[in-house]
Amino acid sequence: MKTFIAGQPVRRQRSWQIWGALMGIMLLSGCASTPSGPASPSNPVSVIALPDANAKSDPPAPEAGPRAEGEAIQPVDPLRPGVDITTDVNTLADLWSRVRSGFAMPDLDNSLVRGREQWYATRPDYVDRMTQRGGRYLFHIVEEVERRNMPTELALLPFIESAFNPEALSSAKASGMWQFMPATGKDYDLKQNIFRDDRRDVLASTRAALDYLQRLHGMFGDWHLALAAYNWGEGSVQRAINRNRRAGLPTNYSSLRMPDETQHYVPKLQAVKNIITNPQAFGIRLPDLQNHPYFLSVPIDRDMDVEVAARLASLPVNEFKTLNPQMNKPVILAAGVPHILLPYDNAKLFASNVSSHRGPLASWTAWVVPTTIRPAEAAKKWGMDEAALREINQIPQRMLIKSGSTLLVPRHPHSPTDVTSHVADHATVAFAPEGLLPKRTVFRAKPKDTLAGIAQRYRVTAQQVAQWNNLTASSTLKTGQSLVVYVPRSRAVVRPRANPRAVAQRASVRRQQARATESTRQVRGTSPSAKRARVNVARTGR
Repeated sequence: MKTFIAGQPVRRQRSWQIWGALMGIMLLSGCASTPSGPASPSNPVSVIALPDANAKSDPPAPEAGPRAEGEAIQPVDPLRPGVDITTDVNTLADLWSRVRSGFAMPDLDNSLVRGREQWYATRPDYVDRMTQRGGRYLFHIVEEVERRNMPTELALLPFIESAFNPEALSSAKASGMWQFMPATGKDYDLKQNIFRDDRRDVLASTRAALDYLQRLHGMFGDWHLALAAYNWGEGSVQRAINRNRRAGLPTNYSSLRMPDETQHYVPKLQAVKNIITNPQAFGIRLPDLQNHPYFLSVPIDRDMDVEVAARLASLPVNEFKTLNPQMNKPVILAAGVPHILLPYDNAKLFASNVSSHRGPLASWTAWVVPTTIRPAEAAKKWGMDEAALREINQIPQRMLIKSGSTLLVPRHPHSPTDVTSHVADHATVAFAPEGLLPKRTVFRAKPKDTLAGIAQRYRVTAQQVAQWNNLTASSTLKTGQSLVVYVPRSRAVVRPRANPRAVAQRASVRRQQARATESTRQVRGTSPSAKRARVNVARTGR
């Protein structure tokens, strides 16, 4: 028999705690299974739907357009459509037991493991903080690991990477609980821009990390070597293997010559595994973790301030950020972050509060700077204090904001348009020294002038010329029309190219003139060759 959570099949648990949790969710869902008219403050939309156990899952509904102000929020999206959210009937309710039952890597037993066990055993407070924090995310990671038929030891990897801190940032710029470097994150489709860093996104980074580990295991055929490559790089591990092969040495993890960090990497994971397996033996008490999700994925289709989202979910801002740490700015852009994570108990409350909310959800928006500009001018344009503009956009002193940069600025009530997906996904900001402020050039359009022609002449884009002059890309210029362009002072204006035949004719005339001048100098004795001849005569007498 199956029940469903968020439209996904769920196999029953033996644990009375889990069944109690499911019953609580069913009570929260209320009348979700029968249509009851549009959502309203008195009839809030259901967050969790529980269809008939024998019903077949419906195909995904077509993507809806933006929600109008005051319109009810849609039901919570499933974390992974079509995938079981909990486990089989014979699975224990305790999440730690579930993790232990999936251990499948060969054990490593050496002095390095003993050393890491001792390190953790002498720091029970640290282990407690780490496991309490990891309890928010562990169920989701175990689900993903099991779905891919991977060893559950991998679900413990964030313990040694970041102590399960999704906001961890290393000195080498690795970020998130899976510690992705910027380039590797981009290879696995983790967006990184001024508004968000998906290396810190709980769902996206877990997907990317397991994709990467699966690929590494496919390369090396051994989980210990795959983990070494995750830490050191696949090229480095392959070269170490090749060295051992040439020397006739074993090529397993313990036999390779590796940096100290990589040499200790798998022993750290083995030590954590041993502690999870038998915490009492190390004087460690693990927190109680029930075998069900801690959070739900809730869709948003309007830009929303982080503080507003936390308030509507009845969560402290720091707790909200713990589940949604990928945001770099105080606003969530729906085009770039289409869902947020909320604890079970807060998801339905959030949906109800958003449905009944009146007024703006976001007080910030994005502005693409049309030309290189001083921060003071940008702040004045948007009615901001310059110091506030610099702080929220991290603008250094004595720097200009370069053309094409995206800034976070106040959102005016009369301009409620949300940020586009292109800006949300590709926003960048760049600066230039103050001395390179572009020169403002004003001129009048000549007959047959076009935006494209002017743009080519000044090495800018037609879109920039149009934006500087409040025109559209298809605008036709009138003779004598006043226009303005902004050109960096170091950039010379490119004049239209002359006719090639005329250029050749002028070059021929110059050559003829040069020959005539040389002939005249020869006759007068003033040419360089005649002067040299006189000097030679004076020296040699010949």
